[in-house]
Amino acid sequence: MMIKRPVGKTGMEASVIGLGGEHLDNRPREAADEVIGAAIDSGINIMDVFMPGREVRENIGAALKGRRDKIMIQGAIGSVDLNEQYDISRDLAVCKRYFEDLLRFLKTDYIDFGLLFYLDTQEAVNAVYDNGIAAYAAGLKKSGAIRAVGASTHNPDMAKRLVEDGVVDMLMFSINPAFDMMPDNRDDIGRMIDGINSSALPGRMDMKRAELYRLCESRGVGITVMKSLGAGKLLSQDHTPFARAMTVPQCVHYALTRPAVASVLVGCASAGEVEEAVKYLRVSDAERDYSAAVSSFKENRPGGFKGSCVYCNHCRPCPAGIDIAAVHKYLDMALLDEKNIPEEAVRKYGELEAKGSDCIECGNCESRCPFSVSVISDMRRAASLLG
Repeated sequence: MMIKRPVGKTGMEASVIGLGGEHLDNRPREAADEVIGAAIDSGINIMDVFMPGREVRENIGAALKGRRDKIMIQGAIGSVDLNEQYDISRDLAVCKRYFEDLLRFLKTDYIDFGLLFYLDTQEAVNAVYDNGIAAYAAGLKKSGAIRAVGASTHNPDMAKRLVEDGVVDMLMFSINPAFDMMPDNRDDIGRMIDGINSSALPGRMDMKRAELYRLCESRGVGITVMKSLGAGKLLSQDHTPFARAMTVPQCVHYALTRPAVASVLVGCASAGEVEEAVKYLRVSDAERDYSAAVSSFKENRPGGFKGSCVYCNHCRPCPAGIDIAAVHKYLDMALLDEKNIPEEAVRKYGELEAKGSDCIECGNCESRCPFSVSVISDMRRAASLLG
């Protein structure tokens, strides 16, 4: 049975597995019927439609006829195909035209998430602010043409700026274990994908990305995930940076264990690929476990998460009944700014049946942790900061 999660504070709940629509482009209408039908039948209720072309939008609209209420749509504001090539526009009039076309071709009067498209640089963010595009999106939300304002980006600095400026209700962000180790000067998705190799990774978690997830959790900004498979490279023994290739369930589970994540959107070209994506719901915890896969690189040097809790739950069971991963998640939120700890972190921590103060310091968790996290001292710190 499909699991759903709240998308931040938007009031909407998304299936933990979502559908990326990119593989429906340049395909016949029957392909859209097959894939979208399989997705709906599997319980998927969220789909990304960033593609600007008329044909693919009309095919998706036809596939959704009579079923529009079954799927929440993410649509891009700024994705265009001028001169018959995919492009990005920061021109307000062009953005308006393509958004209005999106509604018309999908045969709907609203979409659920209107995403300011591809904001990977300061120049891009400045342009959507200065050219009135962000204000246009806010107006669409007020009129009911979109239910929530979002943004798509691969850059944690830009994502943080958008969240702190209060411009977005949610983000679409690229998350996988390789990207989470990527040097923080990466601002181009092509270079990021090319950089998925062990020599390019610094061997540690990028703190900007970790802090972004905590910030989103504390502000109630939901995240939908793209690039969870690293463009397929993480599934290939030849291309993965890690000692072993990951599986689709492992990649999905890694993304779903990041704070604020609501849904992982997987691009599917057939009903069979939809079935492969939703298989995550049926596999065992052992089959979802990504810790061994990301704990070492091909050169046999240590993995890149040493000392950082990645919420993998290998520390379980705790004899005191502590949900150690949950305590770490709220502790991480508190550590963003110890003088201004989010009320949400304090509230959620307070709702836990067992807290950091219940730790008996037996050390069982630390002996099982594949990432050498100092769990006992972290429990003490959680008790000190969160009560």
